[in-house]
Amino acid sequence: MKIRNALNVKTPKPPSQKNEGSSLGIRNVKWLSFPYILWMVGFIIIPLIVILYYGLTTDDKSFTLDNIGAILHPINLKALRIALEQSLISTLICLLLAYPLAMILSKSKMKSNSFIVMIIILPMWMNFLLRTIAWQNLLERTGIINIVLKFFGLPILNIINTPKAIILGMVYNFLPFMVLPIYNVLIKIDKDIINAARDLGANSVQTFLKIILPLSLPGVVSGITMVFVPSLTTFVISNILGGSKIVLIGNVIEQQFRIGNWHIGSGLSLVLMIFILISMAVLSKYDKESEGSGLW
Repeated sequence: MKIRNALNVKTPKPPSQKNEGSSLGIRNVKWLSFPYILWMVGFIIIPLIVILYYGLTTDDKSFTLDNIGAILHPINLKALRIALEQSLISTLICLLLAYPLAMILSKSKMKSNSFIVMIIILPMWMNFLLRTIAWQNLLERTGIINIVLKFFGLPILNIINTPKAIILGMVYNFLPFMVLPIYNVLIKIDKDIINAARDLGANSVQTFLKIILPLSLPGVVSGITMVFVPSLTTFVISNILGGSKIVLIGNVIEQQFRIGNWHIGSGLSLVLMIFILISMAVLSKYDKESEGSGLW
């Protein structure tokens, strides 16, 4: 026994004791997930069930599809078309701005990547509503931007209460959701692959098209999904920056709930959920490594 202790030879535990310890640890971990499950049931599953119930029933509790069919009403269809156009334009602008920015940040020589991520998400620490109201004050005809333009003798901007103002608000508020997934993918690309492509004679454009872009597609798809969905469903930005003159499908749903018409509002919400499910299907198909899920 003394020789064994001198040689620091540890006596292995019996297999039965090891299995019992591991199973006990698994049980403890399962208990830790209980608050999250309770949160999901109370704030995700139950509200979805309520929306589904109201969307498929009438006031007399009979089954109907008329609530979903309300999307075919000319006013609702126009609101959906405008929302889709605004969301697609905003998502495209975010992609064009975010990809070069993510590439620049991924190539920076800073030792701490967390500092870069903090800079990107810093504006998001302020309340979403306050950020949008701030842009309203900036874009008004008597706002700060027009005051500065007048001072330098330049023509003033008249984009408040227009689709351009709504797109600007969407891009500002949702741009970090595009930058972070792409940046998260780019920093994980093995530099040896890029160096090997250049050693084989590929120029910068070929390296980007053949190596960097294909490897970053999961982050791009994640960013598109994370920007397109909130842009499609928003109503606060259009109310504040659009002056309620431009009605999106989110505004229609909000108005239906405000006047107490839960059935029509829920039915239109189910239509938007179809677009969300399609986005999630695309995300699960192309974002196999779930690059967009580990950012928060």
